[in-house]
Amino acid sequence: MAALRKIVNSSTAITNPSLIPASLFISCRAIASKLFVGGLSFATSDEGLSETFSQYGQVIEAKVVMDKVSDRSKGFGFVTFASEEEAKKALTELNGQTINGRVIFVDYAKPEAKARFDSGGIPIARGPPEQLSDRVKVDFFNQEDN
Repeated sequence: MAALRKIVNSSTAITNPSLIPASLFISCRAIASKLFVGGLSFATSDEGLSETFSQYGQVIEAKVVMDKVSDRSKGFGFVTFASEEEAKKALTELNGQTINGRVIFVDYAKPEAKARFDSGGIPIARGPPEQLSDRVKVDFFNQEDN
């Protein structure tokens, strides 16, 4: 928040608000609302998504999720609004509407879930690692014949 105040109060004010990072704007406002948009056409771009949703309020960010390998849309994206009221209005108006020949589904985005392996945790399916002392040691070469 202090960084935003410093930018706004500086003598060389930014004339283009798009130069301010969206994440800084969102964290300062603390009322931004993010929507999930599913069923997008592969032809839908970030700009097209932003244009469609900007009819219902101030769009801070519109992002179509792309496949890294094929560099093609995965068919869904996210739109971040400046206020919850604008996001709610867009959700009710656009859910079930057609964009680029495809019916889209709009819902509130869920918080990002951490990947199980990113935190250094143990995968759930395998359980805790086996201790070396728990293993049975068998020495086939030095056994005595009884």
